[in-house]
Amino acid sequence: MTGIEFDSRKVKPGYTFVAIRGQNFDGHDFIEEAIKNGATEIYGERNLNYPNYFKVKDSRQKLGELASEFYGESSKKLKLIGVTGTKGKTTTCHLIHHILTKLSKNAGLLTSVTMGGYHVTSPDVITFHKLLKEMVDKGYEYAVIEVSSHGIDQKRIAGAKFDVTVLTNIASEHLDYHKTLEMYKKIKMSFLNSGKIKIISPKDTNLNILPGKFNNLNAETAIEVVKRLGFSKIDALKALQLFKLPQGRLEKIDNNKGINIFIDFAHTPDSLKEVLTYLKGKTKGKLISVFGCAGERDPYKRPRMGEIASKLSDIIILTAEDPRSEDVKDIINQIKSGIGSKNVVVYKITDREKAIEKAIKIAKAKDTVAILGKGHEKSMNLDGIHEVPWSDRKVVKGVLKESSGFRKMNLD
Repeated sequence: MTGIEFDSRKVKPGYTFVAIRGQNFDGHDFIEEAIKNGATEIYGERNLNYPNYFKVKDSRQKLGELASEFYGESSKKLKLIGVTGTKGKTTTCHLIHHILTKLSKNAGLLTSVTMGGYHVTSPDVITFHKLLKEMVDKGYEYAVIEVSSHGIDQKRIAGAKFDVTVLTNIASEHLDYHKTLEMYKKIKMSFLNSGKIKIISPKDTNLNILPGKFNNLNAETAIEVVKRLGFSKIDALKALQLFKLPQGRLEKIDNNKGINIFIDFAHTPDSLKEVLTYLKGKTKGKLISVFGCAGERDPYKRPRMGEIASKLSDIIILTAEDPRSEDVKDIINQIKSGIGSKNVVVYKITDREKAIEKAIKIAKAKDTVAILGKGHEKSMNLDGIHEVPWSDRKVVKGVLKESSGFRKMNLD
């Protein structure tokens, strides 16, 4: 085997091709193309008659096993720490990685931030095992992995055995994909129960190391992980004194206007409430919230997010957040339907760049502008097909420069 693929277009001579059923395409329909491109071994779930074709019960599981084998079973050469949950998993991964690094341990890190911010948390299973191989080649002993519910269900981590599995929390999310909260919980719990060491985040904490209770819960979880790996809590706490939150997590943007500008990934009702509650408590002026809801995702949360924002914000600017194939105006109106307070000022600005510009230009000294929902992400989906370059951070900095004579924002 010279390579392994599930995309027939990428098959080269000597490759193994695994036919997978996807949401839009079925790999079994492209077996002939894979053979034409040089596949010498094929796996699939159908009863088919091709040379060197092997029927398996689960193509995705088989793909993970073959990828692991092809890349030297690297997961067995690392202490794998996997973190899943509705919220907090990225920050928790970065916390664990930070502690291990400060304790002089070589550790790899794979999260939605390190994956480049293009709507990817868990890479495909071949890339996953390739990245583990690269960590082994670099001499890493540990690997800290953020694991999404989609990644679990689609077996993007198949073929790997986790030493530690962590569940931060479970709240209603991704029901567009999982259909029910019960199924969503089942997926999360299946991952948690697969680990040798299983850790569930606490619901309360006395820590006050990071901004916001939610971040201190993540810190508490990270400390528990390293403790279970044999490190002392005192050393872990010392290491956390130097921790900085990952990109797009309560990220403060400096400016000379005297306002507080924060970018955060909060995109669920719970995370929105936590972030706005924290910022409300720190704000001496008005709290201005800029956010939307993603299209083709759970629509039931939209009014709830409007309600939450209206209770904590003085001004709300509703805008686009990956509308995909949905009409952004419809999404905004669904969010607006949950805003019952007459004391909050609401703007509806579909263009996210203009919405951010509006927030910053109406903000006065001591006000806080919270730009939520995109965080670290580097792209936005406006039509359900294409990802276009996007960065909240670059837009903010562009608006700030514009006030000093800068006219053209660079979003490259």
